[in-house]
Amino acid sequence: MSPAEASAAGGEEPAARGPVRPGGLLDVLGVASVVLDAKGRIVLWSPQAEELFGYPAAEALGQYAARLMVDESHIELVGKLFSEVMRTGQSWAGGFPIRHKDGTTHVVEFRNMRLMDDNGDVFALGLAADQSTVRRLEQDVALSERIVKQSPIGLAVLDTNLRFVSVNPAMERMNGVPAGAHVGRTVREVLPSLDADELEPAYLRVLRTGEPVIDEPVVGRTPADPDEEHIWAVSVYRLEDALGNVLGVATSVVDITEPYRAGVEAENARRRLAVIADASARIGTTLDLERTARELADVAVPELADVASVNLLDTVVEGRRSTLGPAEPAVLRALAVRAGPGTDAARAAETPGTVARWAPDRLITGCVRTGEAVVVPRVREADLARIARSPEGAVLLARAGVHSYLAVPLIARGEVLGALDLRRTRRPAPFDDDDLLLARELAARAAVQIDNARWYQNARTTALTLQRSLLPTHPRVTTGLEVASRYQPAGATVEVGGDWFDVIPLEGGRTALVVGDVMGSGINAAATMGRLRTATTTLASLGLDPAVLLEHLDKTTSGLDHSIATCVYAVHDPRLRQVRIANAGHLPPARVRPGRPPELLDLPTGVPLGVGGVPFATTTVDFEPGDELVLYTDGLVETRSHSLDERLAALLALLDAPARPLEETCDRLLRELHHPDNHDDVALLIARAQKLP
Repeated sequence: MSPAEASAAGGEEPAARGPVRPGGLLDVLGVASVVLDAKGRIVLWSPQAEELFGYPAAEALGQYAARLMVDESHIELVGKLFSEVMRTGQSWAGGFPIRHKDGTTHVVEFRNMRLMDDNGDVFALGLAADQSTVRRLEQDVALSERIVKQSPIGLAVLDTNLRFVSVNPAMERMNGVPAGAHVGRTVREVLPSLDADELEPAYLRVLRTGEPVIDEPVVGRTPADPDEEHIWAVSVYRLEDALGNVLGVATSVVDITEPYRAGVEAENARRRLAVIADASARIGTTLDLERTARELADVAVPELADVASVNLLDTVVEGRRSTLGPAEPAVLRALAVRAGPGTDAARAAETPGTVARWAPDRLITGCVRTGEAVVVPRVREADLARIARSPEGAVLLARAGVHSYLAVPLIARGEVLGALDLRRTRRPAPFDDDDLLLARELAARAAVQIDNARWYQNARTTALTLQRSLLPTHPRVTTGLEVASRYQPAGATVEVGGDWFDVIPLEGGRTALVVGDVMGSGINAAATMGRLRTATTTLASLGLDPAVLLEHLDKTTSGLDHSIATCVYAVHDPRLRQVRIANAGHLPPARVRPGRPPELLDLPTGVPLGVGGVPFATTTVDFEPGDELVLYTDGLVETRSHSLDERLAALLALLDAPARPLEETCDRLLRELHHPDNHDDVALLIARAQKLP
């Protein structure tokens, strides 16, 4: 171990050392030594004198120095200065022009002093150096000293035992320790709050290898500001003299606390913007409430938390406002839960779709009651009971290692909808102000999408409930007919449509079959459909001819706020084995007969109901036992990418198959024909003629 290492490890004074290599400053100066006797003759002449003045020793020794090196005009002055030094013993120093052997003149910096040997003889010692070299070194020293003293950067020199040799005023201010209290002490002794175990190995490495350490970040506190943690950029350089002797290390320290914090804040702001931009693209892609909640949870993990759950007040999901009193529990419906890899904390969350009662003292209850975020940066054991819904849940959270918790309210249009619940298990950092800001922004944006989805869902459910309540519940078998039907609401539209079908028993064993489609969508279309269905049932009981019945429906439709509808009305007579059909602007029914290819019935198309003034026609077609009649609305066959003729041909191709149960045929037609990009509802009615007993 080197003396420096021994000192750094044990803090003891190093043992006495033997001779060391000389420094190189005198070599840089090239100091020449000249000794004169009492008469001014040269008696000693150093090699440096040979180089400075150009005369070898053989030529200089024994010569009068003034005559050899001084211009004649200065000889008298030199004689006076020499006599004064020899008489008084006082040294003389200054610059003087000296003649070089090559004839040039150089200004040389002299320091002359009197010497005396043991015999009492007097000599003069002259130390000389080139004045330009001396001035350059003086300027360098002055510049270095001025820079060191006035620099805002903390500067210090440490010896090979890593003890302070000197520090500048800036370092004094940074450390809050006077310069004198630094000298002779190690970093560990001066600044015990810093992690010296991290600094000293770096210093030793620089001493050993000469490779500098540049802008190494160091975090800690000093007596200058003991209550605030600072960040410094520390650089360390090895100091060597001109001959390569290691003198120690120089260190520069810059306080980068503010720029670092500004950089961190800028990076956090950039990250927030990136997450928000990502959330804007990923949240609210549909008007499906559960999917929107899952999209929010998917953004929150892993950007913010290891576990995220989205919970809505159950009353809000049902379309009612909710206000909680201080002692009231919160009834929350879990819509989505997302957990990152390697955590079991999701087991303590409610399963999506469940409705649970949260006690008044639970943190999430307080969040939805007050509309304020709840942050527990460092979760203690007592906090788990208020985070989890039950004691069992608290145990699961403890096992999963939940150490930080954050809940932010979902608020849209001034109403608290629920809360985004966030937990950290594997990510070591606790939730901080930046995380809270990001969570609030995510929740605010997502809440609007969730609110849109829940209102859409409520409106759609209302319209769908109304429409389903208006559709018939017919028997599977009537006189001479077996019947199957399907109604499929639109899967991706804003509102349901006005498609309907009906099976109406008539006198004489006859049966009326109806399929219709009200133009438009939503509750208005569903209500119009209900009124037309009621009118159709009433008119059918009168035994009217199909064309006459459509004429009456046309008048009824004209009085319904300019509504337009298409309709096919057919009456089956099992005794005559016929079907009499009238069409009001609807797609033609298909007839399937055993042993023959399926066909679209060639009927007069007619005009839609509500247009008025155009008569309808009744067509009679044969309908033998085993024959099938397929009535449908346009939502079954229409697409954006295919012509109607192509789609009708596809319908007939699916019907051209061995006879199968009608229920199976209905399912097959919906599965094969109803295209995903067709945002329209579908009504389908299939009737098969049976033999009368």
